[in-house]
Amino acid sequence: MGNENSQFSNLEFEEKAVQVSDFWIHRLATLNCGSLVSVFVGESIINGSLWSAQTPLEKSTKNLKLYRHPCILRYISSWQQSSTFYLVVEDVKPLSLVLSTQNTTQICVGLHSVLKALCFLHDNAGVSHNNICVSSIYVTKDGDWHLGGMEYLCKFSDLTESYLSKTRRYRYDKAIDGNESKYGKQLSENPSGIDSYAFGVLVKEVLLNRSDEDILWLASFRECIAQLEGPILSRPKILTLLDHKFFVHDFIMVHSVLTELPLKADDEKMNFFSSLLGKLKTFDEVIVASQLGGLLLSRMVLLDKTAQHHLLPYLLCPQEESETLDGLFSTETFKRYIIPKLLQILCVRDAQIRLLLLEHFHNYMNCFSKDELQFHILPELLVGIKDTNDHLVAMTLRVLADIVPILGAVAVIGGKRAKLFNDGIPIPHTTDKYVQRSKREFRKSQTFEPDISTNLELPERPSPDGEENETSNEPTTEDDLDNWDDWDVNVEPPSSTVNEIDSGIHDDNNLPSITDEPLSKKGEIPDVLHLDIKSQTSFSKQDDIDYFQDMEPVIQTSKPYYILTSDESNDRKLNLGVAAIDQQEEGWGTEWD
Repeated sequence: MGNENSQFSNLEFEEKAVQVSDFWIHRLATLNCGSLVSVFVGESIINGSLWSAQTPLEKSTKNLKLYRHPCILRYISSWQQSSTFYLVVEDVKPLSLVLSTQNTTQICVGLHSVLKALCFLHDNAGVSHNNICVSSIYVTKDGDWHLGGMEYLCKFSDLTESYLSKTRRYRYDKAIDGNESKYGKQLSENPSGIDSYAFGVLVKEVLLNRSDEDILWLASFRECIAQLEGPILSRPKILTLLDHKFFVHDFIMVHSVLTELPLKADDEKMNFFSSLLGKLKTFDEVIVASQLGGLLLSRMVLLDKTAQHHLLPYLLCPQEESETLDGLFSTETFKRYIIPKLLQILCVRDAQIRLLLLEHFHNYMNCFSKDELQFHILPELLVGIKDTNDHLVAMTLRVLADIVPILGAVAVIGGKRAKLFNDGIPIPHTTDKYVQRSKREFRKSQTFEPDISTNLELPERPSPDGEENETSNEPTTEDDLDNWDDWDVNVEPPSSTVNEIDSGIHDDNNLPSITDEPLSKKGEIPDVLHLDIKSQTSFSKQDDIDYFQDMEPVIQTSKPYYILTSDESNDRKLNLGVAAIDQQEEGWGTEWD
C-alpha cells in the first residue's frame, strides 16, 4: 500500500477546483511522469447516520475498486492523510460542464455507454446504482461518458424501502419516483426499476433541446423512454433499450466493438477491421477523431494484423501529406486530435508499437511542431538506436534522416562538424549568355584574321650559281630533281595588315607555316583541335656515363603502418550513445493492464 501511494506523494494540484459538491472537491493534478489525473478530496468525517461507518467518498472508492467496466469511472489509487481522504481516477470532467458542447451523436454514444454500465451492474453484479443523473456522469478527454457516483450503490438484496428512505435526501430529487415509498413487495420483483426511472429522467434532460431531425429514430426513442415513468412492474428492463433502433446504427456499433475488442474472436476482428475504413469515412471526421481517436490508437488495434493492413496506413496519414493514400483525417483534424495521442504512444517502450509508428512516420512527421520534434520525439528516437534489435535501429536511423532537414544535423547528431567534401557541380550557363559569348568570339576571330591570300606573290627564281639551268624540252629523269632550287622568302615587304598582327604576337613559332598547311578561307574559325594545349614530351640527354652506378648501396625499408589506440579507434565511430536511459514509460499507462 505504501509503494502504491508513494508515486502520488508529489502531486501538483491545479489552483482552481473543477467542481465542489457537498461531499468532496474535484481537482485536476499532474503526476511525476506528466500525466493528468482527477483527484477527489473529501473529509473523513461526515455528519449523518448513513455515513457513520464510511464517508460518501470512501464508499464510492470501495465500489469503484470492486466493479470494473470500460464504461465505469476508472479507479487509480486512494489514501487517507490526516483527516482528508483522497481518491485518484482517470482524467475526467463532469458532464454538466461539457454537455452544452456535445452534439446529438455524442449524446447518443454517451447514453449508450451509460446503458451498458447499468446492464453490467444489474445483470452481472446484481446491484442497483440508485442515483443515475447528470452529476454522476463524467466525460473523458476522448469524449466517452463514464458512470460514477457510486456512493449510494447497494445490492439488490439490500434494496429496501428503509434504505431508499435514508438516502432520499441526498439523491437527485427529480430522479426519484413520487411513489417510491409505496412500492412494497413490488420493489423486490423489479429492483432495477429504480435505475430505469432515473435513466428516463436523464434522457429527457440531455435531449431537451435536440431536434428529432438531428438523428434517426429519436422520436421513437422518446416514446420508449416515456414507458420508464410508469408503474414499477411495467417498466421495461434496461437491457431491452440496447436493441432500440436509436442505438442500432453504424457509429454506435463501431464504438461498441472498439470498446469490447478484447472480448471478440479473431474472425470477428478480421471482418470488423476489413470493412471499418469505409464505415468511418461516412461519418463526420471531427466526430470520428474526437470520439474514436483514442480507441483507434489503442494497443489492441495497433497490434492487430488486419488493422495494420486495412486501417492504420490511412489512419496515420493526413489527407494532404500523401498523393497515393486517401487519408482518413485532414491535416487540421489530425493535428488537433491525433497528434497529442501519438506523442504519448511514442514514449511507450514496446518494439512492435515503435516499429509500426516509425514505418508511417514520414507521413505525419510534418504535423508535429518543431519543439515537439526536438524535445519529445528526438530523445525517444535516440533511445531506439541503442537497442539490441537491429531492425529497430535501422528504422530509427531512417527516421532520424527524415527529420534532419527539419531540425538540422547539429540538433539530430550533435558534435562539431567541418566541411570535408567539395561541391564539384559545374556552374550552369543560360542559353542566352552562351549565344552572346559565341557571337563575341566569332567577331573577334574575323577582326584579327589576316588576309594573306591576296598579298603573297611567288618570287622570280634567280639564276643558279656556276651554271645556267637546263632549258631542254626533253623528258626529265630522276637526276633532274637535283636541279630545282629552293623557294626564297618573299622579298617584298608584307602588307600593313600582316604587320599589325605581327606586332601583337610575341612568339612567331606559333604561326602556321604556309607550306605545311593549305590556306584557310577568310572568316573560318580554327578547329578546336588546333587550339588545344598539347603536352610536349621532354627528352633528357645523358652526356656522361656513370661507372659507379651499380656500386651504390640500396637500403629498403618495410612499408610503415600506424596502430590506432583504443581512444582513437572509438573516435572514428558514430558516437550516439545514451549515458543513462530512463526506463519510465508513458503512453497508455495503466490502460495496458
